[in-house]
Amino acid sequence: MITRFFRVEIHPEYREEFEVKFRSLSVGALEAQDGCVSIEIGFPVESNPNEYAMVSKWQSKDKLVAFLGEDWHKAFIPEGMEKYAKQYSVHHYEV
Repeated sequence: MITRFFRVEIHPEYREEFEVKFRSLSVGALEAQDGCVSIEIGFPVESNPNEYAMVSKWQSKDKLVAFLGEDWHKAFIPEGMEKYAKQYSVHHYEV
């Protein structure tokens, strides 16, 4: 099993719009994928007011590759979400 940690810092002026689309577009894109076991979203706290996270668990690296291709180790940004991100990162861990 692979755990995928995605972190994004957004432009604060897009907060409300981003949250709606993060829940629908981003989560929706992953939920529909074969091999995605679970998804959790982390919302900002006072110390990091513009940072969000998504933790997804996958059955295997092969399932991630089937979904994202050979660049599976890079961030997946659904179309239309690019404008919100100031910076982002993704990390993977075998469980």
